[in-house]
Amino acid sequence: MLSEKLRDALDNLLPDAGSDESYLLHGERLRDAAVLIAFTDRPDPGVILTQRPQWLRSHAGQVAFPGGKIDPGDRDAIDAALREAEEEIGLHRRDVAIAGTTTPYRSGSGYHITPVLGVIPPDLPLDPNPDEVEDWFEVPLDHLFDPDNYERHSAHWQGQERRYYDMMWQGRRIWGVTADIIVNLARRLPAGWHR
Repeated sequence: MLSEKLRDALDNLLPDAGSDESYLLHGERLRDAAVLIAFTDRPDPGVILTQRPQWLRSHAGQVAFPGGKIDPGDRDAIDAALREAEEEIGLHRRDVAIAGTTTPYRSGSGYHITPVLGVIPPDLPLDPNPDEVEDWFEVPLDHLFDPDNYERHSAHWQGQERRYYDMMWQGRRIWGVTADIIVNLARRLPAGWHR
């Protein structure tokens, strides 16, 4: 079963050489957030990603995991990720087998993001909330975790040189925080863990 394989893989994560556990950015405390990395339980698993609407003020049109800020009413990062996934794409928490969490990611925009890993049944009838999600799609894990699909870029942002990963899937650009989380996870999980 994929959820058992994922739990075993999380128990054997390789060290995260690039992580920064600091909760501060420019002297200010980072805001806690969580994302759900939902793996589909099929012979060739995929991962569910969302496309944000073009009209949003921040991160318009970007590809992301379901997720967002941890609210005061959330018990923890897992609860927040499940709540956000339900609000954004109609993924009910009863359909998610949680495998665990990985090292939080510190974003340049001031968030301390905890990736929550879970397994969902394939082909669920997801229903995106048009206020938050324009569309959702599934990318095969073999594509996401293949280093040949990654391009490394840099850009000036907020007065600093920033480096980020970029990858494409069927005309959709996956980059920034989402791509960085994917690349970090791909490097840390044991090779072939889902086979």
